[in-house]
Amino acid sequence: QVQLVESGGGLVQAGDSLRLSCAASGRAFSNYVMGWFRQAPGKEREFVAAISLTGSSTSYADFVKGRFTISRGNARNTVNLQMNSLKPEDTAVYYCAADVRYSGSRPSGYDYWGQGTQVTVSS
Repeated sequence: QVQLVESGGGLVQAGDSLRLSCAASGRAFSNYVMGWFRQAPGKEREFVAAISLTGSSTSYADFVKGRFTISRGNARNTVNLQMNSLKPEDTAVYYCAADVRYSGSRPSGYDYWGQGTQVTVSS
């Protein structure tokens, strides 16, 4: 198993940047595909980005392409989400997720989840 803890959320203005981090503990971090998801009030959880075991491959939801960047540091057991040019519609709880096999965009494909960190973007 792996335990995930997100940090870095907060209240920012439109156009600002935030960097979310997810710290993993437990079994070998480099064995897990990592993803970021978000969930706004009254909406379903949606895919934001994912990164492969070595970090050589990444994928993004269309609505964050060019603004968000996912990265991982296997030596430090962390995965980060750099968020630039934030918009009010980016307001949500952001979750880190991990799985040993699945690397897609369905939340049900990931076995391990963090508790989430709130991101609020004011206009």
